[in-house]
Amino acid sequence: MTPTTDPKGGDVTLRPAAGLWIALVSAATFGVSGPFAKSLLEIGWSPGAAVGLRIGGAAVVLLIPVLMALRGRWSTMRGNALTVAIYGTTAIALCQLFYFNAVQRMSVGVSLLLEYLAPVLLVGFLWLRSRNAPHALTIIGSVTAILGLLLVLDLTGDARLDPVGVLFGLAAAVCLVVFFLMSARVDESLPPIVMAGGGMVVASITILVLGLTNVMPFRFVFSDVELAGQTYSWIVPVAVLVLVATVAAYVTGILAAQRLGSKVASFVALTEVMFAVLAAWLILGELPGAVQLLGGLLIVAGVVCVRLDELRSTPDDDAALDQPHTVEPLLRP
Repeated sequence: MTPTTDPKGGDVTLRPAAGLWIALVSAATFGVSGPFAKSLLEIGWSPGAAVGLRIGGAAVVLLIPVLMALRGRWSTMRGNALTVAIYGTTAIALCQLFYFNAVQRMSVGVSLLLEYLAPVLLVGFLWLRSRNAPHALTIIGSVTAILGLLLVLDLTGDARLDPVGVLFGLAAAVCLVVFFLMSARVDESLPPIVMAGGGMVVASITILVLGLTNVMPFRFVFSDVELAGQTYSWIVPVAVLVLVATVAAYVTGILAAQRLGSKVASFVALTEVMFAVLAAWLILGELPGAVQLLGGLLIVAGVVCVRLDELRSTPDDDAALDQPHTVEPLLRP
């Protein structure tokens, strides 16, 4: 098939395939955050300290690339200041706060399940927005992916419910919906790295305020951690959390949502749970069971169903809010 081009000369035929790979990279990088963060929590770090250093470190790392990307386009940043502020506060800072509050009251599995109801909430939102009911294939994919998620999280163990914890988990899911919606509809003149970096700065300020007011307390312990049976400095998991699980994860997440649209990107993001299980196996020695592997296959099957339905759809079938669009390079030459 001969590639087609958009008015700006971009190859739009190859973009969706590239978007799927970028989305998987984003899911994988987000997925490693759990085991590395757990190694810090096990030596006495508070969740607020881990999140604060993760987001604050990412803001510092992205500062120079952001300034380079903004050369000659400061007016664009001013025009998108409110968008960046909402993105940093809601999609990054509050999402982290709500999730960790859910984990404090319930098991990690239940908390993750509630947060990853986001793709289903997103389908419902787009349905209400466009007044077009989702196709049968999207509904089948949604149900299949959620069943797979249930199996991967293995809720038969220490699962317990707490009403306040459930509300926090659902709030985290809503914030995750905001992440995908805003990532998919970023102003084309605003590079993804600027969106991510600006959001990190706003999120860092938000988390600092939460920490100083003791809503998200900070407690740091500077001793060695245990990773894959070996002892390492606490700097190692912090570096991975900042560079891989935050900088790389958020930038690729924005790129993927722009290429795929918010709906498909949110379903591909479900594979983060699979990558988290794999990372826990390799780093913490927590071996996944056969049921979890089956759940992983169901998640993939659900993602495939949603993607096939997207490929069969016409622009009039879906909400305009979900349509992918051309994106610019991360940095101008």
